[in-house]
Amino acid sequence: MLPVKRFTEFIEQNNLFTPQNSILLAVSGGIDSVLLSRLFSAAGYSFGIAHCNFGLRGSEADADQQFCRDLATQLGVPFHTINFDTTRYADAHKISIQMAARELRYNWFEQVRQQHNYHLIALGHHKNDTIETILLNLTRGTGIAGLHGILPKNGVLVRPLLFLTRDEIATIVRAQNIPYVEDSSNASTKYARNKIRHEVVPKLRELNPNLENTFDNNLRHFRQLEELLELKVDEVKKHLFVQHEDEIHLAVEGVKALQPQQLLLYKLLQPYGFTEPVVDDVIASLDAQTGKWFASATYRLTIDRGKLILAENIPASTETVIINESDHEVHFDGQRIAILHDDSPLIVKDNPFAVSVDADKLIYPLTIRHWQQSDFFYPLGMKTRKKLSDFFINLKIPLHKKQQIPLLINGNGDIMWVAGHRPDERYKVSHNTKKVTIFELFK
Repeated sequence: MLPVKRFTEFIEQNNLFTPQNSILLAVSGGIDSVLLSRLFSAAGYSFGIAHCNFGLRGSEADADQQFCRDLATQLGVPFHTINFDTTRYADAHKISIQMAARELRYNWFEQVRQQHNYHLIALGHHKNDTIETILLNLTRGTGIAGLHGILPKNGVLVRPLLFLTRDEIATIVRAQNIPYVEDSSNASTKYARNKIRHEVVPKLRELNPNLENTFDNNLRHFRQLEELLELKVDEVKKHLFVQHEDEIHLAVEGVKALQPQQLLLYKLLQPYGFTEPVVDDVIASLDAQTGKWFASATYRLTIDRGKLILAENIPASTETVIINESDHEVHFDGQRIAILHDDSPLIVKDNPFAVSVDADKLIYPLTIRHWQQSDFFYPLGMKTRKKLSDFFINLKIPLHKKQQIPLLINGNGDIMWVAGHRPDERYKVSHNTKKVTIFELFK
């Protein structure tokens, strides 16, 4: 007899879905996914079957595909299938066959889900898969998130068989005489997961015959610890993270006071793409001089006068825009620069995003670009030149902001205007000025 009651109770207890939802089942034809299909049918849920042929096992894979097609017909549900050139995909993306198959199937499952209006995707993972996943994570290195195992629900993915062990599934399928196909690659120990399944878990079961139940209890504890940690991280974040426009500021002294420091700082920075080794470097550099920075793929963390500044990692632009004498407007790095030619010596005041320049001193074409390391200019009111990097330091402008400031460059290479901050003394409007050109920056 199929364990339909246990099946529906597990679904309800974990809030996986409701009888009104339509579910896409990922079915390989193996014992787990076939039982999943039978349970869905027996429980009266609305579902369809999706099967991937990865083209890796020749006629065996084709037979599995036909088996799944026949199963869908027998159960009277929609069938979706696709053939992949997995080897070609792996070579093109320079990844392993296993990773290629994973990316291909999950991307395709999601496409089918959206195209055919399924609410969720159901996978046939069971208790033993969770054990193998934890052991694999421990072998490769993991944090507490890697110890909670496979979750019953993660986004649009649900796993309604996690209440059963592999042995229980085998017993049910044999007792009901349910046909299924066996993937020959499951027996190979050349894959890490299979090695754990066939060689490591049996040895652990010799030490503890009740291994699955023990792991079940451990998982419950790990998940509760993870929830407790997340609550602590949220609490710390409210006090430590201070929003400043498009930046987040963290007081260095506050970071130093974190306990346990490495764990909490890692959990705070993890959503921004920072890895544990980088977080270790941050902690070791908390007393470093202003300007030291660390980057993830998407964010930059800069040490700046007693605080850490977290901001999106916008790569320094090498864009250069030419301004000709006839131009009235140019666009640079997502910003607009309006240009006005005036025959009177008009001086723009109280607007840092506009500047009046003595038109007779302009050498066309002009250029707009970003800061470079060797740049210098003569700040308005000064008779001596100043390195632009020192000018930025005096204004307490952090590194990532320096790289976003447009510079107006004369045809002879002189910086005439640090947009939004200071014009150059040499190009200011004076009593000798006959006409001006006005540049105005619009964000």
